[in-house]
Amino acid sequence: MKIKSHRWRLTAAIAAAAASVAAAGIALAATGTTSAGAAGLRPAAGLGPTTGLLPRGHLTLENAIQVDLSKETVRLPLYKGIAYKGTPRQETVWYVLLDASDAGLAHDLGVNYAPKLANLAIGDPAAVQTVTLESPTPQQNRFGQAVVDFQGAPDFSPTRIAQPGPGGFPLAKFAPGAVAGQGYSPFIRIAGSDVVYSAPIVATGDGPFDVVHHANTGDRVLAVHIAPPSPPGQYLESWVDLLFVKGFDAGQPIVYISTDAGQPLTAVLERSTYVPALDKAAYNGGDDFLGSARERLFGFINGQDGAGNPQAQGFVHLVKDGHAAQDASAANTALINALRNGGDLLNVFGDFPTLKDPRHAQAYSPLWDAQLGLWTPKAVQQGLNTRQIDENVVFNLAATRPDLLTGVDPATGKPAPYGSVGVDINCAVIGFINQAPTANLADPAPNSQFPPR
Repeated sequence: MKIKSHRWRLTAAIAAAAASVAAAGIALAATGTTSAGAAGLRPAAGLGPTTGLLPRGHLTLENAIQVDLSKETVRLPLYKGIAYKGTPRQETVWYVLLDASDAGLAHDLGVNYAPKLANLAIGDPAAVQTVTLESPTPQQNRFGQAVVDFQGAPDFSPTRIAQPGPGGFPLAKFAPGAVAGQGYSPFIRIAGSDVVYSAPIVATGDGPFDVVHHANTGDRVLAVHIAPPSPPGQYLESWVDLLFVKGFDAGQPIVYISTDAGQPLTAVLERSTYVPALDKAAYNGGDDFLGSARERLFGFINGQDGAGNPQAQGFVHLVKDGHAAQDASAANTALINALRNGGDLLNVFGDFPTLKDPRHAQAYSPLWDAQLGLWTPKAVQQGLNTRQIDENVVFNLAATRPDLLTGVDPATGKPAPYGSVGVDINCAVIGFINQAPTANLADPAPNSQFPPR
C-alpha cells in the first residue's frame, strides 16, 4: 500500500526550521572564483577519477565485489533472510553486511570494524534487532551462509517524493520511499552473541525485483542478481549493485553507502530507509564520549550550487544539481552522471578507518551524528561558502569565525551554536578514491569542539 506524503511530514519544529531558512532569503553565491583565501578557507578538493573500477587496495569494506566509478555503484554480496514480524506475511528478505563491533569477526567477514556499535542500544533497545540463525543440515547447506530470521523488514512499497521548493531546498513536499516495519532495525545482534552488525535489508520477496521505481527494493538498489543453486564443489554468489555516495574525510574524497536514517526528511534526501528506532540511538552530540555509538558528520544547508562548480556542496546543491526528485536507476544516466561529477551532498566525515591515529581509526562508526552548518549572509554574499573537506577545518571555522559559519536551531531555523542537530544516518564507508585519509589538514583551534577532552 502506498503511503501518502502528508503522513510523513516534518515535525513542527523541523518544518519551522526549514521554513525559516527559506524565509531568511539567503541567496546562493554565484559559481566561479571566490575570495576563500581572504577568510582562511581552503580551496575545494577534486573528486578524483570518475570512471573505471576503484582499486581493491582503496577499499575499507573488503567484502565489496567491485566499486564502479563510471556507474556510481558498489557491488556487494547479497544474503538471504526471512522476516516474520512487521510484514504483511512471512517473506524472503535480502540483506548486506557492512560493519561489525568485533575486530576479529569484522576482519573475517571483510566488513568495517566499528567498536562503537556495541553502545548502540544504550537507552534505545529498539535500535538493535535481535535475530536468530537457522541451523541447516549438511544436505541443505554443503557450503554457504545460514539463513537469518529477522523480526521485521522495511516496507519498500511507498513512493518516494522529493519535490523541490522555490529555491530547491527546503523541499515543498516529501515522503520516504522505504519505511521500517515493526521490529526492524538494520543493526542486528544474533541471539546468544553480543556482537552488533550493520546488516540492512535492501530487497524483499523472491523477485522479480523493481530496480527502477523500487517497489520492493531500497531506493539505491540499481541491480539484483540471485545466484542459482551452486554445483558441487562451487559457490555461486548473489549480489546487489547499490548507488554509492561521495564525500570527504581528512581532505580526501571518499565513497560510502547510505542505507537508513532516523528521520523522514533525512531518509528522503539520503534515498534510505526511514527507521524511527534509530532516532534515539546513543546519542546526540556524543561522538567520542562515554557510551556513544555515533560519529560526527558535517553537512551544509546553503553551500554553493551549480553543476560543475568546484565549490558546490550541501542541501541546496543536492536538490538543484543532483536530480534529488528523480528515482535512481541504472537507466537514469542523467542522474548517474550528475552524481558522478559531484552532485551529491558531499558531506565531510569525522573519524575514518584509515586514519593513522588508532584512537580515531577505531572511533569510526557507520551511525553518523549530523552537525549541520549554516553559512551567514556575509559568507554567502562574499562567496566564502566554499566546499569543505576536513573535520578540523570545519570545527575551527565554527569556533573562530561565527561571522561566516554557524549551526542551525532546529526549533527556529535561525543561527545557533554549532553542534549536533539530532539527525542520524547509517552510512558505512566503502573506501577512498585517491589517497587514504591519514590525518586532518589542520590542528584544532583552542577551545574548539574537537577533540573532546
